[in-house]
Amino acid sequence: MYESEGLWRDVDAYFVETLVHEDDALVQARQSGRSTTMPQAEVAPNQGKLLALLVQMVGATRVLEFGTLAGYSTIWLARAVGEHGHVTTFELEPENANIARENLERAGILDRVGVVVGKAAESARRLVEAGTEPYDFVFIDADKPSNPAYLEASLQLSRPGTVIVIDNVVRNGAVIDASSSDERVGGVRAVLTRIAEDDRLDATSLQTVGVKGWDGFTILRRAR
Repeated sequence: MYESEGLWRDVDAYFVETLVHEDDALVQARQSGRSTTMPQAEVAPNQGKLLALLVQMVGATRVLEFGTLAGYSTIWLARAVGEHGHVTTFELEPENANIARENLERAGILDRVGVVVGKAAESARRLVEAGTEPYDFVFIDADKPSNPAYLEASLQLSRPGTVIVIDNVVRNGAVIDASSSDERVGGVRAVLTRIAEDDRLDATSLQTVGVKGWDGFTILRRAR
């Protein structure tokens, strides 16, 4: 999944060097991803900056994230919501959550992030049952077969105007293979179909190439 053409990597490196500033906290968080259960699965620096810009553009102060790993994208999101904002992030593996907390503390933003350990669908269900205040922005970047469940939970925890971003929707082009036996591809295709059938949702998907290979995002907005 992470195979990347040399030129794609060079272009990403140029964009990052020119437009994206990674301080020591971000660099260490990205590098510590190697110690998680999914090494090198975090977003690229320019993708992290994109998430931060989207949060700021919509004025989000409450963010929900499915999939923490080492907390690299979490740092981008937590900085974007500002000192009065809050990020709730779901992580399945306790060891990943511990790494993330260390990175968030190093970045000086642990106080604005809640790292919830356990199965994301169950964690989200508990938030729904508790009547949690709706989130302004949701980033879905966890196990792909569960994408439809994560979308349903996100919609229950959202409001009109909420923006939802789903990562890894191209999968080296495999997304177009309706006969694929890959459950990750099936999860992506199922969530895209679900989005297309819901007239409350306005969405598009974009292909990306770069240091993370050939992949892409789906970006949607809840209209009502």
